[in-house]
Amino acid sequence: MDLLVLLGVGLLTGTTTVLFGFGGGFVTVPVVVWADSALGGEATRVAVATSVVVMVVNAGFATAVTPRRTLTALRGGGPLLLLLAAGGATGAFATRLAPPALTHWAFVAYTAVTLADVLLRPGFLRPRGQAGSSVPPRPLPALVGAPVGALAAFLGVGGSVMTVPAMRRAGHPMRVAAALANPLTLALSLPAATVHLATATAPAVADGTPLGLVGLVDLRAATALLLGALPVIALLRRHPPHIPDRVHAWAYAGLLGVVVAAMVFSGP
Repeated sequence: MDLLVLLGVGLLTGTTTVLFGFGGGFVTVPVVVWADSALGGEATRVAVATSVVVMVVNAGFATAVTPRRTLTALRGGGPLLLLLAAGGATGAFATRLAPPALTHWAFVAYTAVTLADVLLRPGFLRPRGQAGSSVPPRPLPALVGAPVGALAAFLGVGGSVMTVPAMRRAGHPMRVAAALANPLTLALSLPAATVHLATATAPAVADGTPLGLVGLVDLRAATALLLGALPVIALLRRHPPHIPDRVHAWAYAGLLGVVVAAMVFSGP
């Protein structure tokens, strides 16, 4: 039953990867917490690590099938990508040291703050540079890479939760902002996944029996999620849905609200 649920969530993850740039974090963390509930308080740390691995594959695949003309918006962004990677590794190490409850409720708090920000602060639901404006979108400053990478890897949310709102306010439509979130997520999640796979010790369930983890990563859950996600990413990149930009932005906000509720009810 768990595997069927994970496959279904994988389908949803593939959809959110293309439509919102969510490589897996917001969707996979709550469901892996549920699937690995036998780990007790350690379930959140395992969910964060598993989410990061899923994000590497989803974001990498989505980037590979994104039109080159879209990715040109990141031209000259090498320093940003390097700082995202450094921040990602730092955040992954911090996850190992932090109490599990802190990671869980920090995830809830950050998601709730982001939801309030996109709804209440001008620039997300209707970014500058649209409606015929001749002002070109601004590039993201490289200096945001380290803190964004560290916080995203620590919480397991991926880069999209921070970069999509930032790129919206810089003037990009949702379609482009979501597509550009994937290479940024890949940059921070690859070093974070390496840390989780190679340097952490797998926790055990209450009776001492290991749960089949590699480091902090539940490979069974990650595999099921990816089997559901990758075909959807390929399909939607080949046949992208035509969603009005304003509706697209409201759907992003709605998904944040669903995730906040899911994590609150699955809390330790």
